[in-house]
Amino acid sequence: MTNPLLDTLALPHFGDIRPDQIAPALDQAIADHRAIVARIVETRPTRFAEAWMPLERADTVIAGIWSAVSHLHGVADTPELRAAYAAGEVRLVENQLQVMQNAALYEVLVALTGTAEFAGLPDADRAAVEHRVRDFRLSGVALAPEDRARFATLSVELSQLSTTFGNAVLDATDAWFEHVEDEAVRAGLSDADKAMFAEAARAKGLAGWVVTLQMPSVNAVLTFAEDRGLRQRVYTASGTRASDQGPHAGQFDNSARIAEILTRRREAARLLGFADPVEWSLATKMAPNADEVIAFLRDLAARAKPAAQAEIMALADYAAGHLGIADLQPWDVGYVAEQMRQARYAIDEQQVRAHFPVERVVAGWQRLLDRLFGIRLIARPDVAVYHPHACYYDVADEAGTVFAGVYVDLHARPGKRGGAWMAQARPRLNDGNVSRVPVAYLVCNFAPKTEGTPSLLSHKEVVTFLHETGHCLHHLFTRVDRPNIAGTNGFEWDAIELPSQLMEDFAWNREVLRDMSGHYETGAPLPDALFDTLVAARHFLSGTFIVRQIEFALFDLLLHLGTLGSDPMEVIEAVRDEVAVVRPPSWHRFPHAFTHIFAGGYASGYYSYLWAEVLAADGFRRFAEAGAVDRATAAKFRDEVLSRGASRPAAESFRAFRGRDADPQAMLARHGLVRQ
Repeated sequence: MTNPLLDTLALPHFGDIRPDQIAPALDQAIADHRAIVARIVETRPTRFAEAWMPLERADTVIAGIWSAVSHLHGVADTPELRAAYAAGEVRLVENQLQVMQNAALYEVLVALTGTAEFAGLPDADRAAVEHRVRDFRLSGVALAPEDRARFATLSVELSQLSTTFGNAVLDATDAWFEHVEDEAVRAGLSDADKAMFAEAARAKGLAGWVVTLQMPSVNAVLTFAEDRGLRQRVYTASGTRASDQGPHAGQFDNSARIAEILTRRREAARLLGFADPVEWSLATKMAPNADEVIAFLRDLAARAKPAAQAEIMALADYAAGHLGIADLQPWDVGYVAEQMRQARYAIDEQQVRAHFPVERVVAGWQRLLDRLFGIRLIARPDVAVYHPHACYYDVADEAGTVFAGVYVDLHARPGKRGGAWMAQARPRLNDGNVSRVPVAYLVCNFAPKTEGTPSLLSHKEVVTFLHETGHCLHHLFTRVDRPNIAGTNGFEWDAIELPSQLMEDFAWNREVLRDMSGHYETGAPLPDALFDTLVAARHFLSGTFIVRQIEFALFDLLLHLGTLGSDPMEVIEAVRDEVAVVRPPSWHRFPHAFTHIFAGGYASGYYSYLWAEVLAADGFRRFAEAGAVDRATAAKFRDEVLSRGASRPAAESFRAFRGRDADPQAMLARHGLVRQ
């Protein structure tokens, strides 16, 4: 096979993939896909094996090609790859719409669901077809021809706009840096942070330091830098990325893209018969309607805002009384919070980091997975990767049988988008003579090691690592052989964070955290006293964190509802009038880099983090009741939630695990808003 992208049954051949191979691979896969659709439409089969399986196989080939391409676009972007990705994405959306708006194919699948054979199929087989039939309707298959064509046009345009929105954020992130040579500016920063900045300077051929907008750099400055001017400059550059404000005002501006995205989403929703994009989004989620979601958020705000207001008042008093900052500003909040946290709880964040070199964290992570689920991660240095930071593991059970695989890529670098995420590399397949294990990507953006300095993680970053692990386990543990509903695929989006947020809580278990630690100089595990202070400080600024999440979620919903207009800055300011306790300056442009809703999957769904946390908090209580690291509870969670995918509704899977519906009090207790 001359084009490595077409070998979708194997692991991606990252060492051989070139941008100029993307279009030819799609040419072949799309042609094959269309031929299969034509054959199904012509023959009108009524059995699952002939009506569904050929379509699923063709879908899986295209998904395998695009998984490798989109992953490279996210972690190793180049101008050539970006151009090939953008062109390929348009072709994929066009092909998907051509299939999903094919009324004859839709009729074949609808007829299949009415057969006697279908009624006797396994739950997963029936759910796979039923999900696809629903998605046909949500893709406009029942529209009049002119409306169907218009919906297809809108879908392509939305895909292009989302890609260019994300590219603008990445470009704006990479474009800004500050060259620092004044020793006084470095006060408060750790040796590891200084080494990170020195390495960034060397990469640019400069002496001294370079501060960037990569998240490890931004977090270091805003949390530890004593120089208030540096904090303000970094805050300003980060908070105005891809906008009409800030040091690169207008250069990467996403303002017009936001307006165009909203206009097209609203038109597409109306074409499908929905009142607005929120109603359209909720058609595939747990939440019944926008009113209930907004009521949930506002009730949570009423509980959290008084605590948040008290927290910010305490920060302002501390800043004025101990740090000489009479007018607490947003760029001061992280720094003052860290100073106050140290004073109140005797926590030194740098001391905490010293106990979490990434190698120790990864080793403890592997032991945790073994203890919980009886699995082992076996390094495979022979597997091709796309960057030296990345590695690959086979995932094996206690008998040594490999049942999954995972790529792990933990460090920030230019050309890699920010944040942390999990994505599917390969689905589970059991189809005749074809058998393949599921494979995931686990990606973070931790500070890389530098010459003489290891990569040290904050406790928050350990939490993030476990969060993404939960998403990975959801994919890796699937026992569903239908890829469109296996793992995270098809799972209700407002429940998708259940496994990830549940896994976070293991970072608050003494035994687990000690086993993931080891001082980078002495190897000593995290001391009990330091763990106790972390737990004591767990709810420090918890109210502020929650109202910030509510701010994001309400902004997303109200912007897409359109009840406050279409200007994102007017909407965000109105939301802040209602819930915010930290008010950014008027020039701040949060919406312009809000990739979750404009370049990701969270449009009209950012509330999902808080909605799913209700499930996760109560789900972890079952682990806590059994002693936390409990194999039987983990097996129950694996069997009833992780392995089932979307073969049944998420609410049913949760009830099968917990024995009842979720108790909302658990989520409030998780944040210290009510007593446990």
